[in-house]
Amino acid sequence: MSIPLPQPLVTRTVEVPDLGDLIAHLPGADLTDALSWVRRGDGIVGLGEIARIETTGPRRFADADAAWHELTATAVVRDAVELPGSGLVCFGSFSFSRRSSAGGVLVVPEVVIGRRDGVSWVTTTSTGTLPIADPLTGWPVEAPRPTPSVRYLEGALSAADWQAAVREVIDVIRSGAVGKVVMARDVLAELDSAPDARHVLGRLADEYDSCWTFAVDGMIGATPELLVRRERGLISSRVLAGTIQRTGDDARDLARAGALARSSKDLEEHEFAVDSLTESLRAFASSTSAPDTPYVLHLPNVMHLATDVTAVPAPEHADMSSLAVAAALHPTAAVCGTPTLPAADVITEHERMDRGRYAAPVGWMGADGDGEWGIALRSAAVVDATTLRLFAGCGIVAASDPAAELVEAEAKLAPMRMALG
Repeated sequence: MSIPLPQPLVTRTVEVPDLGDLIAHLPGADLTDALSWVRRGDGIVGLGEIARIETTGPRRFADADAAWHELTATAVVRDAVELPGSGLVCFGSFSFSRRSSAGGVLVVPEVVIGRRDGVSWVTTTSTGTLPIADPLTGWPVEAPRPTPSVRYLEGALSAADWQAAVREVIDVIRSGAVGKVVMARDVLAELDSAPDARHVLGRLADEYDSCWTFAVDGMIGATPELLVRRERGLISSRVLAGTIQRTGDDARDLARAGALARSSKDLEEHEFAVDSLTESLRAFASSTSAPDTPYVLHLPNVMHLATDVTAVPAPEHADMSSLAVAAALHPTAAVCGTPTLPAADVITEHERMDRGRYAAPVGWMGADGDGEWGIALRSAAVVDATTLRLFAGCGIVAASDPAAELVEAEAKLAPMRMALG
């Protein structure tokens, strides 16, 4: 839980001239310290740390949400911008499993640099006194580090053993015990020197600008999947399930996109994920809306079947924070399976690893509870200064082929491999 502060937080947000590349303003080069939530040039990055909330176990979300509410209740906030991401905010990252030692964290930065819809701002937070007027002068940017060389090692399972595990899961699915299981795979990246956070995150943001480039407490990546956005009373979410690798040839990729949109295996997997999300939303929403058919989301490395879902909270749930909504939706069928609890048991038995904070909520939240939480996909966890653990996951259904799933997993590792290389 949070460590009590001697005095309440005092936050001030002011509009500033455009600051250019947000990620380039990160002063330190360490991935563990970086705080980022950026998409298509807009978003927020954090500098320093003024407060931290840490939680573990089954109540990691609820305890963090309660501690954040307690922290913000006494805060003094002066926000001259009043846009999503301005004012007092925290960055957060949580473990996939309630049993994981990775737990959850909310970090309140000393300084936040943000931009949205052409408006730029700087937020400063201190304890007890009004923050200084020009906070960026206290954060000199370090010289860039050289790009390290990287070698990749097998993670919890070798490629062959992972395919064998997928075959076992297909047998479980065909027995009727579950309809879909998402199997994750990890790979270790060993670097000959510590990477530069600005380089790694900057490459992700440039190459995958339609994704949310995130960094929180050593969990980094570029996720295409938005678990929940709560903004002015409306909840929205993006479901991704069903994937095909790109070839780099536009004509061939267009044909592959058409094949993906007609694939019975991928459409079945996607339907599982959408139905799971809408069913979870019904517990606290007065209405939900989702199109009948998915669209194809084109990314540099893969294409996904995607569906954007919106919901209006029921009056009795209007005060649910974005984090509370994220907790209610996690884990989705897109990252766990269907039905959720049996699929989670299959994952525990056959993945043979702790996912940590992979495939779990990551994002930010404001003092009013609004915020954005993605799912930590296309991501890596910092193990130490020169070691990262890369993750990829594949939705397994009865028609899945283990060799094809391994190819898909490799394609999903491409963003982090590119960012490190």
